[in-house]
Amino acid sequence: MKEIVFTGFPGFIASRLMRRVAEQETDLSAIVLKKEWEKAQREAEAILQETGVQVRLIEGDITEPGLAVSEDAKKRMARNEVVFWHLAAVYDLAVPRDIAWKVNVEGTGKVNEFLKQLPKLERYMYFSTAYVAGRREGRLYEHELIRPESFKNHYEETKFEAELLVDSLKDELPVTIIRPGIVRGHSVTGETIKFDGPYFFLNMIDRLRQLPAIPYIGRSAEFLNVVPVDYILDASVYLSRLPEAEGETVHLTDPAPHPIEEVYRAMVMGMTGRPPKGRIPKKFAQAGMNLRPVRQLLKVEKETLDYFDWPAEFDTSNAGKLLAGSGISCPDFIRTMPAMISFYEANKADDSKHIPIT
Repeated sequence: MKEIVFTGFPGFIASRLMRRVAEQETDLSAIVLKKEWEKAQREAEAILQETGVQVRLIEGDITEPGLAVSEDAKKRMARNEVVFWHLAAVYDLAVPRDIAWKVNVEGTGKVNEFLKQLPKLERYMYFSTAYVAGRREGRLYEHELIRPESFKNHYEETKFEAELLVDSLKDELPVTIIRPGIVRGHSVTGETIKFDGPYFFLNMIDRLRQLPAIPYIGRSAEFLNVVPVDYILDASVYLSRLPEAEGETVHLTDPAPHPIEEVYRAMVMGMTGRPPKGRIPKKFAQAGMNLRPVRQLLKVEKETLDYFDWPAEFDTSNAGKLLAGSGISCPDFIRTMPAMISFYEANKADDSKHIPIT
């Protein structure tokens, strides 16, 4: 008997992964925080209606020993062949360090210990981030896990520390580490459940669209690596079933990203019908973002600016090798941006999709 177990449900990526996995598997479980239980029930019902597969909800907490799951759940997983997807994390760029450390690092450590007790673990799919690189520059390779001199935020730092813990298990457990780029909504429908990451740009443009002209921010020749969620789903599910992916770390990043100024220009054009004009020095924008009222007015986290001129690129050789022949590739950001903007425009008034700006 095979059981597919998820943490991070009912989050956006975990919920979509479940739908994709349900196309071929029928025994799906999710470890759910008590405070997320009602939301998880609604999402599980939606998955049942859409796929015909009933998701087994297990109350638990990755920051507790044994993940705080019931003895029955532990015994069942010990009997079954298990594919375990660990996605639970605090993804906010502005997260305080103590909260990020408890969930991202200590929580992953407890997941690791839990999985060591499963005699029939078939695969451990761990979701890291390409941004474990911190402030390292140049070409960044999938086989590297090098501690940078510094990180741009506590999210990056704690995901690096957590990946170290998982990477150390590669000789002991059947691990595959997924490092996504910045994730956006579906490339065709534009659907997402929260407006973060590249959507902060859309928030700002929306707030400034009544100005005679919207300026560029700073000056950058660097690239922005953004990937649609459907690419992440297709690629990671494929890799979870690929024997050659065991023991591998994979950049699910855009192998052909666009310059950030080209992305910004396309966003401004798509939102306003006019290209950006003029330029605000980045240091002035940073000074403004240091003021909470400005951040809240524009609905932008100040940490976003740290990615404007970061001189780094992600090598995707391992991803290309493993996905060869699968027909799975990353859709172009600029060509699929209209769907992203259309969904944003239709849903921007929904406060539940926006990240609280502190």
